[in-house]
Amino acid sequence: MLLPLGLLEYFIIINVEEKEKELVIHLEEKNNINQSSEITLESKGFYPSVLVQDFPVRNRKLLLNIRRRRWINKETGEYVSRDFKIVADGTRMTQDLAAF
Repeated sequence: MLLPLGLLEYFIIINVEEKEKELVIHLEEKNNINQSSEITLESKGFYPSVLVQDFPVRNRKLLLNIRRRRWINKETGEYVSRDFKIVADGTRMTQDLAAF
């Protein structure tokens, strides 16, 4: 109920930090990507994490520390990642918070 809808389908919670005025939830992208049989992808770590603000919880700022995974296409050498629409364009806020 605290996280944007569908986020836990692709991410796992790895840590929660409770501070006096903020709550930070650390999320890491799961190592599963839909791939067709003709493309071979291999996990190659993570992009730098991004800190995104979401709706406050119990008078605390809620921050999502998101680590997105990257894969390499073994045939082409190109990096591949999912294109999530979590962050509103031009902000460091979730889509829902920015729309509010």
